[in-house]
Amino acid sequence: MIGRVPAPEESPPPARSTDVRTDAWGIDTRWVDAQGEAQTVAPDTLETLRQLIGRPPEDLELRAPLVTRRGRPLEGRTGRVECEDGTERRLAEQVPDDFPLGYHLLHDEDGGTRRLIVSPGRCWLPDQWRAWGLAVQLYAARSRSSWGIGDLADLRALREWLQRAGAGFCMVNPLHAVAPTPEQETSPYLPATRRWRNPLYLRVEEVPGADGVDLTGAAAAGRALLDEPFVDRDAVWRLKRAALEQVFAVRGRDDRFDEWRSRHGTSLEDFARWCALAEVHGPDWRSWPSEVRRPDGAAVDRFAAQNGDRVAFHAWVQWVLDLQLERASGDLTVVQDLPIGVAGGGADAWAWQDQIAAGVEVGAPPDVFNPRGQKWGSPPFIPWRLREEGYDAFIATIRGTIAGAGGLRIDHVMGLFRLWWVPPGGSPVDGAYVRYPSADMLDIVALESQRAAAIVVGEDLGTVEPGVRETLAATGLLAYKLLWFEHDDPEDWPVSSMAAVTTHDLPTVAGLWTGADLEEQRQLGVGEDDELTQGRTQLMERLMQPTGLDDTDSPGEAVVAAHRLLARAPSTLLVATLEDAVADERRPNMPGTTERPNWSVPLPVLVDDLESHPTARAVTDLLAAAVPTQGQPGDES
Repeated sequence: MIGRVPAPEESPPPARSTDVRTDAWGIDTRWVDAQGEAQTVAPDTLETLRQLIGRPPEDLELRAPLVTRRGRPLEGRTGRVECEDGTERRLAEQVPDDFPLGYHLLHDEDGGTRRLIVSPGRCWLPDQWRAWGLAVQLYAARSRSSWGIGDLADLRALREWLQRAGAGFCMVNPLHAVAPTPEQETSPYLPATRRWRNPLYLRVEEVPGADGVDLTGAAAAGRALLDEPFVDRDAVWRLKRAALEQVFAVRGRDDRFDEWRSRHGTSLEDFARWCALAEVHGPDWRSWPSEVRRPDGAAVDRFAAQNGDRVAFHAWVQWVLDLQLERASGDLTVVQDLPIGVAGGGADAWAWQDQIAAGVEVGAPPDVFNPRGQKWGSPPFIPWRLREEGYDAFIATIRGTIAGAGGLRIDHVMGLFRLWWVPPGGSPVDGAYVRYPSADMLDIVALESQRAAAIVVGEDLGTVEPGVRETLAATGLLAYKLLWFEHDDPEDWPVSSMAAVTTHDLPTVAGLWTGADLEEQRQLGVGEDDELTQGRTQLMERLMQPTGLDDTDSPGEAVVAAHRLLARAPSTLLVATLEDAVADERRPNMPGTTERPNWSVPLPVLVDDLESHPTARAVTDLLAAAVPTQGQPGDES
């Protein structure tokens, strides 16, 4: 939703140190709202959250991971180190400049053992490299061969087109898995896991062994779904699940799968077991029989033994997804999206339930855009428990999302510093900020980024406390700059940023220009009419004044003018949404309503026809001229 757009003079003043107070549980008992006013958390909220967080053990600081960098002093934490590569080193006063980066074990002089994480301190970001690309809602990007939903073969076609056009990257919506049950979750930002991917995105005909199955009828039924006005995930899953089961049943032995499955170990097996259990007991593990509510229970082992083929099927599906994503990405940087959390009943919450605050939802406090605040449906990690477990869950989440594509966008990156916790049964107004070990978490992101040679973008839109953007920049994360939000000329935007006109939650250029987006907001009742009208007026002025557009120009001309303005930015990455590239009036998601088919709106142009679409060609030609291709960032290293 876009309501009234704040003017520059309405920006909140910097928070004073006395405005924020954090207690022993990591809860900010006072915080500064979007108007710059100090607020005090209600006592009932504090008491509830303290009980959910619990007291960390007294010896936590002696057991928690030591996250550090080369050249840093050790402050007495010395001893023998078992390095990740099997070698041994000793640490004395500081971490040597030649110490290997990675995850090691430190044996303290007093006999204690803890994880030692040595980070480069900065994300991977090649010097002098710039690129442009498109942001793609993959489910919406369908071709004539799609089974009702955009898939990884469509991503491959998009990648090939973008490379011909001179692009350097493609950014996709979260591709993470949801429960494999008949009713499919529609939001990519509420997955069951952030480690494994959604089989809806498979091109079934390209699965190893598919040539041994007659898929003619299924393919025809799938292509018939292209005639539906919205993406019907439930229907797509019925077709693809049945077809995949057929292929799995007749496939021959493949040593590549066996090796891949063995290499991914417990993480993959837990997920595959959860999928098999969800098919029997439903998508929310919290309602399962008590004996299978923990992944380490004997009943789960028995179930896996009795249903070995089903567990193997779900593991095999993930292997096939890995193969198809690798082929789809090719040698183009694909920036994958990391949601802020997962479904409370999903696979990750099942695996890491002891580290999660049950019943809590993360969200955002009231602000100028959402006066009632927001709840996003995801439970948060308890910070000290995340540390106590060696950050394993966080590492696996970053690594699983970043794998194999060369880029990462962290949704609501401010969550690495603090998250707005809404107590069980409460409204967003009843919440409070809880602090996270941001220095450690950013160092882990930097280490994983360097290992994967992956650029990292931090989505820093909304309320951002002082100092956060500076810290992110020092760690090498690119900021996010939007034409709809920024008041200064794009020429003045920072180099260390990704620049865009809009996002999936905001109006498209065509929707703004024609008034279709405003009309849809009115019909859905997502805001007060005067605020909605004022918001559109302000955005129209922001677009028309610097571009010279007037009422006689077409939506396509408005799209091109907006991106001509965007192209003035010196940002490292320039990105246009695929919706804007085809002058679509509909945004992918309308926050604040469930009466609209959010995350299910297909593009009005098929992938097959994008290269000849006049607006798409104009936008890609414009961006290609502004940011000439320089190859891929790894080419120079």
